[in-house]
Amino acid sequence: MTIEKDVAAHYTTEDLLGRIREALRTAGADPDAPAPEDLKGIDEFHTGGVQATDDLLDQLAISQHTRVLDIGCGLGGTSRHIALKSNAFVTGVDLTPSFVETGEALNRMVGMQDRVKLLRGSVLDLPLVEDTIDLVTMFHVGMNVADKAKLFSEVNRVLVPGGTFALFDVMRMDADGGLTFPFPWAEEPAFSFVEPAAAYMEAAEVAGLVFKSIRNRKDFALDFFKTVFARIEEAGGPPPVGIHLLMRDTAGEKIQNYVNCVQAGLIAPFELIFRKPV
Repeated sequence: MTIEKDVAAHYTTEDLLGRIREALRTAGADPDAPAPEDLKGIDEFHTGGVQATDDLLDQLAISQHTRVLDIGCGLGGTSRHIALKSNAFVTGVDLTPSFVETGEALNRMVGMQDRVKLLRGSVLDLPLVEDTIDLVTMFHVGMNVADKAKLFSEVNRVLVPGGTFALFDVMRMDADGGLTFPFPWAEEPAFSFVEPAAAYMEAAEVAGLVFKSIRNRKDFALDFFKTVFARIEEAGGPPPVGIHLLMRDTAGEKIQNYVNCVQAGLIAPFELIFRKPV
């Protein structure tokens, strides 16, 4: 529980909703009733933004009848995106109270409260009944989870037979070398648990899930950040609505440390897809 408290504290920032509303106003959007696309700058708090989200989702079969669970949902941006893309009902679960509270407010602001529901909870003790979810998604969450065996066990518990678990996490590469903190997911090593893809596959196998595919997104990530840095330089700073709102005043340092470690071959974002046997 100490680790989970540290993780929640890491992602907690003061008056998050107020700062988002002010950023929307600065960007020329309605701070009371923004369109879903107005929130994209903060909605996809992971490498590659919405493009990375779609790159994973496009490998999956999702319809309006698919019961979707997004674990580590943050502000619910990916949950809202899935609901808009497929018309499915999406439940999001996150450890950080301010993320869930702010995300629920954003759901109401964009008129999606009937299609997306966010819950406060741990990925190690999901607040859902077993065998009720067709698809579990997870974007950049495993780096904060030490007990990946329990994580996969919980995913297996809530998935229906034949269900899918699709994730996108930062993972360790084969290269030796220490990681330079802080990162977007951790200020210090005490609550950073970046492990190789093999650790995920082992945890999945023990839980009873079957490995389906893996994809290294290193080149995609480096291209993405190259484009982002160029836009920021050209504009003279980040856009008003951006993930820097979620990372306090160390956002630039955290992102640069991450990019440096990816360039050095120490870490990289990976996609992994698993299925629960019928």
